[in-house]
Amino acid sequence: MLVPILGWILFGLIIGAIARLVVPGRQDIGMLRTMLLGIVGSFVGGFGGWLLFGGSPLQASGWIGSILGAVVVLLIAIRSPSRATG
Repeated sequence: MLVPILGWILFGLIIGAIARLVVPGRQDIGMLRTMLLGIVGSFVGGFGGWLLFGGSPLQASGWIGSILGAVVVLLIAIRSPSRATG
């Protein structure tokens, strides 16, 4: 059970880092949030794949779908009004 969890952590970290490189600008998030971004992005990509191609709505996605999902999640998080300072 430990190996799949470590796999998800590593996968999430790689996907989150790639998404942060793709999205322009500075994102002030640490390694843990980058990992979570990649994992959530994988499920967002899987949900998008479900909408387009069918399958299960809670499926994880492949590399490309995960990166696209993580970019979408990151763009939503950056544009969120709760991050505004004033």
